[in-house]
Parts: sequence; C-alpha cells; structure tokens
Amino acid sequence: MAELNTSEESFMVKSNKRRKISDNSDTMDVDPLTNTENKKNRRSRTKRLKAKSTISETKDDVRKIPVPSHRYAPLKENWLKIFTPIAEYLQLQVRFNLATRNVEIKMCEQTPDIANLQKAADFVKAFVYGFDVEDALALLRLDDLFVETFEVKDVKTLKGDHHSRAIGRLAGKGGRTKFTIENVTKTRIVLADSKIHILGSFQNIQFARRALCNLILGSPPSKVFGHLRGMATRISERM
Repeated sequence: MAELNTSEESFMVKSNKRRKISDNSDTMDVDPLTNTENKKNRRSRTKRLKAKSTISETKDDVRKIPVPSHRYAPLKENWLKIFTPIAEYLQLQVRFNLATRNVEIKMCEQTPDIANLQKAADFVKAFVYGFDVEDALALLRLDDLFVETFEVKDVKTLKGDHHSRAIGRLAGKGGRTKFTIENVTKTRIVLADSKIHILGSFQNIQFARRALCNLILGSPPSKVFGHLRGMATRISERM
C-alpha cells in the first residue's frame, strides 16, 4: 500500500507542474497578441499614407522638358518672354530646375483647362529645338500647328562628306534654300546638325518635308522650287 501512495504523490506533483506550465503559457501568450495588433495598425497606417501620396501625385500633373547645354544662354536671355505667356495666359506654374536642368511646368487651382499643360510643354520644346520665341508662341495661339522632327538618315543613309553636302543643300547659300521653302510652304524650319524640325500646319509640314527629302536625295534646288511653285498655285486655287 505504501508503494501506491508514493505513486499517487508523484502523480499529484506532476499535475501541479503541468498546471504551472499552463499558467505560464497563458501569461506568455498575451504579449504576442498585442504585438501583432500593433503591427497590423502600423501596416494599415502606412497603406493609408501611401494611398494619399499617390492621389496627390496624380492631382498635381507635371511636365518636364530637358534643356541641352547649348540652349542655356538663349533660355536665360528669353526667360521673361517664355515665362509671362505661360503664367499669365495659360495660368500655369513654371520654373527652371538647376539641379536636373529641366523646365518644369505644373498645374494649379487657377488653371482653366488641362490642355494648357500640353500646350505649354510644346511651346517650351519648340524653343529648345531652336525656334524663335515669336514663332513658338503661335503654338499657344493656334490649335492647328504642330512640330515634326526627322533626321537625314531617316531619308537616306549618308556618311562623311556626303552627309555634310546634304545639309548644305538643305540650307543653300546664305540660307536661301531654307528661306524659300519656308516662305512658299508657310512653315518654319530649324536645321540642327542631322536633325530637322518643322513648325506649321499638317498639310504645310508635308509639303516642306517632301521638298527637303528631295534635296537630301540629290535633286537640284531648281527642280524642287518648281514643284513647290506648283504646290503653291494648287493651294491658292483651293482657297
């Protein structure tokens, strides 16, 4: 009978130990629950902040126009002529970021139309391409004007002296060829090394580009001028 009692006592001790462990386990489980709740709250807060930031970024629409190094001086000289029509006429915010070398255009509460942002960006791009401020201002006043850009290699692959001769044919002696094409087609043309920029209406840009492509391919200027005169007479008859 003594053996039975000792086994019961040992059994009772083991049960007490289990209860203590269970009690300790109950107390230990409280802290992780509070930690997980805090983590969930933090995650929800961060998600809300991210959502607010994305909404604010979509509301504040911005256009950034990079400015090459050779256009810094003209931009500095004509900054008031560029700034005043964008700020007063289009009701937009403009600045030149010295760190990134970009002209940044931003909408504000006073902006009447979203399309003004794209108009201002096209105006600044035209000036950066090399057009005069007076010619680029036409993009703000008229809705039917565009700027088209292409390269000499898009028409014909030329290298070395052949490439320089093609550019010389486009300009002409003293720029006469370029001026005659501009006057006949009522466009403005900028020759920037191998890139050619044309400002005008859609139909006039096509006429000017056709004449420039014929000069690049090697046709003489007299022949190109004859085609341009025929185009000019057709346009005048239609009008």
